[in-house]
Amino acid sequence: MIQKLLSPISWSANATAWASLILRLTLGLLMLSHGIPKLMKLVNGTMEFGDPIGIGVPASLALTVFAEVLCSLLIIAGLWTRLALIPLIVTMAVAVFIVHINDDLGTIEPALMYLLSYIALFLIGSGTYSMDTVLKRKI
Repeated sequence: MIQKLLSPISWSANATAWASLILRLTLGLLMLSHGIPKLMKLVNGTMEFGDPIGIGVPASLALTVFAEVLCSLLIIAGLWTRLALIPLIVTMAVAVFIVHINDDLGTIEPALMYLLSYIALFLIGSGTYSMDTVLKRKI
């Protein structure tokens, strides 16, 4: 029993499917808590937001809302997961390497954790329990 529990071979296929689901749901739902307030700013016309890459505040806010809301919803559903992760990876890379580059680790840590988690999810894919898999089976 303990040997099977500790063996990476006996866990691999099913564990990866569950890990992907857990990552997708956790990252997607938690990122929505950041994105929805930004969506409300965009809808209300409150353009209080940074312009870290010099494209203008409205464009920066709109792209961030696109990533943090729409792409998070796609990740939760497991639909076009790897494609949806690209804007989130870029958004978190901007947060880590531009917005918070001079901040202490405690401030950078959340964006860095999201960035590395998104990269890990990109590498393992959406998994068995996703719309990507359902669509793949129908094709």
